[in-house]
Amino acid sequence: MYYQDRRRIHTIYLILDIILISISFYLPCKINPDSIPQSLVEFKPYFSVFAIWTLSLIFLLNNLHLYATDRSLSISKEWGQVVKCVLFSSVLAALFIFALKAVIFSRLVFIESTFLLALSLSSFRTVKRIWVRYLIRNGYSNLNILIVGSGNTGSALSEEIQNNPYLGLRIVGFLDDNNTHNTLGCKVLGKIKDLEDVVKKNFVDEIYVTIPSERKITSEVLLQAMKMGKTVRVVAERFDLPYQQVGLNYIGFIPLLTYFEKNLHGTEQAIKRFLDIIVSVMLLILFLPLLLIIAFLIKLESPGSVFYVSKRSGKKGKIFNFYKFRSMVHGAENHKEALRHKSEVKGPIFKIRKDPRITSLGRFLRKYSLDELPQLINVLKGDMSLVGPRPFPVDESQKLENRHMPRLNITPGITGLAQIKGRSDLSFRKWAKWDLWYFNHWSLGLDLKILWWTLPAVLKGKGAY
Repeated sequence: MYYQDRRRIHTIYLILDIILISISFYLPCKINPDSIPQSLVEFKPYFSVFAIWTLSLIFLLNNLHLYATDRSLSISKEWGQVVKCVLFSSVLAALFIFALKAVIFSRLVFIESTFLLALSLSSFRTVKRIWVRYLIRNGYSNLNILIVGSGNTGSALSEEIQNNPYLGLRIVGFLDDNNTHNTLGCKVLGKIKDLEDVVKKNFVDEIYVTIPSERKITSEVLLQAMKMGKTVRVVAERFDLPYQQVGLNYIGFIPLLTYFEKNLHGTEQAIKRFLDIIVSVMLLILFLPLLLIIAFLIKLESPGSVFYVSKRSGKKGKIFNFYKFRSMVHGAENHKEALRHKSEVKGPIFKIRKDPRITSLGRFLRKYSLDELPQLINVLKGDMSLVGPRPFPVDESQKLENRHMPRLNITPGITGLAQIKGRSDLSFRKWAKWDLWYFNHWSLGLDLKILWWTLPAVLKGKGAY
């Protein structure tokens, strides 16, 4: 029944794609009647090109599994894959035109068809994915999963599943030999020896193993799951290391996990730097009147400098002068050590929700991140970027553990994932996790998303202190 449903869905997607492809070819011909031949005989090369174009496009879409709904695939990545298929098929169509010597083929029709193909096929999949996510959130076709191991890795996996309901994964509970306490609202249903009974009683569809270092236990789970016909997924060992992705390949019949390190290409760095300069210049010009007003109010409220300048650790540990509008009383840095025991964030960073050193104006500036505006100067100087991990003070950076050091491999930023995910309300562990995730998954598109998401995060003023 399951495979019949999959085939039915595959067929429906294929039919809809053929309809959209036909429309994408028809509209440019209809809009530009003077650019195409009017007689049926002269129009035959167009039919041939459109047929080859359609077949190659459908082949590429199917090859990238775009006639199924991969729940883990983001909307932006699916758009990227569709556009890639359209461009490749367009190149094949262009080569076919050249081979036919169909010099009468309209360039305008070709370009418009390419654009409409990318737009229509991507838009259809976006609507489909939004609809499927809605159904999944309401319980349609959810999978019951069992997590083996309720330690830190198991808890982290459980949290990510709960934060991504569109995946349609429902945790029935944990199995653990050493822990009997419930984790994140999920029950520990027994020990690992109870696997078969728990799977049958709870109608488990998939088993997730979060203790891969326990090879004997993992092997036993795999053997039992194989007998029951259940899918097993194993969390990669040391998944939190700074690697962009993990791949599977073979030497003979032996499978190997390959960890790929993230390296930012020189071209990508140049584009990121170019955008930093353009946007920061525009924002400084736009906010100049506001900057002058804030500076005047700071001087009016309390004595001292308008700016607060501190030493921060930048890319590769380079120390630079970090600019902010002063939001504390003059000489506040001298009282930091006396207040350190009141820090509300575990780890090397220092944060107090109701810091007595903050002025009334400073509290308002911090709530809406207005005190951060002078960092646009840091961006112009090249010490910082618009998006990236927040730079820590030098003394706090020196306390970072080795696993957190990769955050210093990239230029720090004014905003980042940690800022839009909770700002100062985040624990240091989660803060570091989001910084490492950004490092491993950087793209220009991700930077643009973070900048867009920063606006509502700032306007809400939540988590800033």
